[in-house]
Amino acid sequence: MREGAAIVDRSALAAIQLTGHDRRSYLQGLLTNDIAALTPGTGCYAAMLTAQGRMMTDMRVLELGDAVLVEVPAHVAPAIREHLDRFVFAEDVQVADVSSARVQVGLYGPKALEVLQLAGTEGAAPSRTNDVSRVRIAGREALLIRGDGVGAGFDVVVDPADAAAVVDALRNAGAETASSDSAEIVRIEHAHPLFGVDMDADTIPLEAGLEDRAISRSKGCYVGQEVIVRVQDRGQGRVARRLVPLTLNASDAVPASGARITSGDREIGRVTSAAWSPALERPIALGYVHRDFVEPGTHVSVNGADAVVSRPLA
Repeated sequence: MREGAAIVDRSALAAIQLTGHDRRSYLQGLLTNDIAALTPGTGCYAAMLTAQGRMMTDMRVLELGDAVLVEVPAHVAPAIREHLDRFVFAEDVQVADVSSARVQVGLYGPKALEVLQLAGTEGAAPSRTNDVSRVRIAGREALLIRGDGVGAGFDVVVDPADAAAVVDALRNAGAETASSDSAEIVRIEHAHPLFGVDMDADTIPLEAGLEDRAISRSKGCYVGQEVIVRVQDRGQGRVARRLVPLTLNASDAVPASGARITSGDREIGRVTSAAWSPALERPIALGYVHRDFVEPGTHVSVNGADAVVSRPLA
């Protein structure tokens, strides 16, 4: 994942498909990003909020030309599909969970594009984050999506019957299979929050640092917008807490999720994710801290061990 190309399991994602002429305008009023601006072959990262500005989920939204594909964490997919279906009234929109008809694998690392080429990929790879193209890999039809998250790479979406052949072609072209632990380490190193772990139903997207990736300030109204705009404009973007990366000393143990973050005698937050980083040779973590302690270089304690608010690993 750092020097070559790694195959990463993406089975924790589910796929919801929206068809019909009004699919983008319908989603425009429900999601935080500018879905109406999408054209065939483009995509974006977005969030779905409650009226109180709290997250129901994050997602990737892909306009395929004949449908919109919405990728969400599998554990919230039934509730999100039902929510999307419930608010269709007179719009020409059909909602379906198509997860069983698709398998997604990640191909991440600086040599991901080279591996795709050596695997005989037919068709152009998308060059912009979250864009999607239709290609053939090992003679099988696939969607190829430019990744948004754990470093450079792509996601490959294929029919379940074709998954083994495509994965074999990627391996034969030089990719190695990454363990779930390795993928988690890289995710934390890149400070990429995961819904259900680092974000939940109590999270405002601004607390998790999603404003640049997930929120459009130029689009029209959407559910939860009033809360977001009030914080951004009246509060100058200041929220009570922020998700930050943390670096501990090499001799310290990897903290557990929920570990206390303190400054002196004051509790200022909690850890959400943590791992040992081979690249840094020390424990790293993600955690929410009070807004007065978010600047990189700020010294704090995690369960009594010294830690520093840091920057994501490039």
